[in-house]
Amino acid sequence: MDEKTMVNDILGSVKADLTAYQTAISETENMQLRQTLQQIRNNDESFQYELFKVAQTKGYYQPAQKATVTEIQTVKTELEQ
Repeated sequence: MDEKTMVNDILGSVKADLTAYQTAISETENMQLRQTLQQIRNNDESFQYELFKVAQTKGYYQPAQKATVTEIQTVKTELEQ
């Protein structure tokens, strides 16, 4: 397996983990467990961002094209309705 595939697999895996942590946090009543899960999530988010920067620098990951002001306004208007 090449480096690009490994990096993209890890990014996908961390993304799934972040979703699972968010679900667990929102369903956890115990404050100590909730704070622990939040800290783990925060660490994973930091790791994901650092790996994303590496992937982007190496050309492994190309983010979507930036939205125009008009596109942003359209979405904002739709969500406010």
